[in-house]
Amino acid sequence: MTNRTITTDRLTMTPHDRGDFAELAAMWRDPQVVRFLGGAPFSEEESWARLLRYAGSWSLLGFGFWAVRASDDGRYIGDVGFLEGRRSGVDGFHGDPEIGWSLNVAAQGKGFASEAVRAALAWGATGFDDRFKRTVAMINPDNAASVAVAARCGFRHFSVARYKDAPTGLWEHRFAR
Repeated sequence: MTNRTITTDRLTMTPHDRGDFAELAAMWRDPQVVRFLGGAPFSEEESWARLLRYAGSWSLLGFGFWAVRASDDGRYIGDVGFLEGRRSGVDGFHGDPEIGWSLNVAAQGKGFASEAVRAALAWGATGFDDRFKRTVAMINPDNAASVAVAARCGFRHFSVARYKDAPTGLWEHRFAR
């Protein structure tokens, strides 16, 4: 089994556990974090369901999201990882893992997202073995920061779809093996 802990120059990424809940919930109830993801801050119940989904993905699928922490002081920065989203009505990537990333406001604009996404992609290139050739990100076209992260990390925009009555850009990254 591929190691599930990832370290970079500035980050430590581990699968979520129960101890991450308070920091995860605080991030997801921040209106600035969710403004491009439907706009409504998450309730405690929604954050708990997210944590359970993150943890369960590793058991069921062999991949999932990581809690991203600063290596120097352990502060919670955000979440990055892969999911099987099964997005209703979105064509273009059924069967491929979706990648996503979200950072708390204090961590934004410092290069952490690009660093974490690159680390996740490197894990995917070996952790997925030959199961998947690519991953796809769904990004709100108005989210300039995430569009920039995708571009910096080698994603290619390939389509615009509608998801929950809003346009969303579809970006793919092919794994180099």
